[in-house]
Amino acid sequence: MSKISLEVNGQPLQREVAPRTHLGDFLRDDVRLTGTHLGCEHGVCGACTVLVDGQPVRSCITFAVACDGTRVTTVEGYDDDPIMMRLRPAFSRHHALQCGFCTPGMLATARDIVLRLPDADEHRVRIELSGNLCRCTGYMGIVAAVMSVLKEIRDEAPPVIEALRKAAREGRATVPVAAKAEAFAGFAVAAQPGLAATTAGAAPATGAVSAAGVASAAGAARPAKTAPGTQIEGRFDVPIAADRVWAFMIDLPAVAACLPGATVTSMEGDKVKGKVAVKFGPMSAAFNGAARLERDDAARSAMLRGAGQDTLSQSRANGDIGYRLEALSPESTRVHIDMRYSLQGPLAQFSRSGLVKDFVGRMIAQFGRNVTARLQAPAGNGEAPLPAAGINPVRMLLSLAWARISNLFGARR
Repeated sequence: MSKISLEVNGQPLQREVAPRTHLGDFLRDDVRLTGTHLGCEHGVCGACTVLVDGQPVRSCITFAVACDGTRVTTVEGYDDDPIMMRLRPAFSRHHALQCGFCTPGMLATARDIVLRLPDADEHRVRIELSGNLCRCTGYMGIVAAVMSVLKEIRDEAPPVIEALRKAAREGRATVPVAAKAEAFAGFAVAAQPGLAATTAGAAPATGAVSAAGVASAAGAARPAKTAPGTQIEGRFDVPIAADRVWAFMIDLPAVAACLPGATVTSMEGDKVKGKVAVKFGPMSAAFNGAARLERDDAARSAMLRGAGQDTLSQSRANGDIGYRLEALSPESTRVHIDMRYSLQGPLAQFSRSGLVKDFVGRMIAQFGRNVTARLQAPAGNGEAPLPAAGINPVRMLLSLAWARISNLFGARR
């Protein structure tokens, strides 16, 4: 593994990556900026085009380690760019997108044309766009959108764009970025450089889940910007002292034993390999992967970062599970959970459904009960600890369905 430091959409980022990892995979899987689309993965179609130090590159054939020390801009990072402020509405106005798969790369290339070729005619624009393939539009709308922006700028001569063009001619092309997003304040080690914390997750469904019930972390500081992926927040209370709960929560095999479907196959230091089996109605998957635990013992907070792949569907999952302990009393502890995940592949269609979020929320509650059961029945005098209570998927699904039906009819009254 190689450690790289770069800036993505205006925010510093440090990661360890394999030397063979391409920039496109790094952006999608590690940074979770899935606006960068991977098509041919041979540098031909142009869908994966991003900006590196202001220059368009094919992220599918550019190694992430080669971008150490650079500034990378993806389609998510153009909010304050004066050229993109004109290109985006022009693409909409001229119907320059249909399925949208090629659009992120098209926009990056179109921006380069506007920046580098202020006097380009239609023939030149078509030549410049020839490296970006589109299967939907026939290119007429795309060319018209670029030509309209070129004309607008020629007519108005905005100083900010002229300054960008001058910088490009001098070899110092930059992309204006918004003020850096506030770091995630919920967990001491959860602040990922280069990523703002997600606040888009839905709160779990309410129901009879006892003292270990799931609730959205009330009063938690929330940044203004959101990060890609799906977030689920929750918490549960354990009638055990915080120091003892913390010692348990950093014991990965013990924690895995409380999560049905999770199996640890090997562990070395804070790195673990294992398997997570998931069954949700007709959906069944078994993700084999690895995870790394980052922890702050003084703050009693940690982040488990993992990735895996389902052998059957070939779907890939990336996830961060952050947890922070709050001492409610000398003999009572609250565990705050912040789960952020993303799915690529056939199973991605299930990842954002409200029912799945409710299901995972209730699993967090059940996980809390399992942790409590383990801690209240420790091994001693040669006796094995009592088994943690399992999860009954059928009962949980029926409970969720009944809760939704009740809420629906209750809302109509």
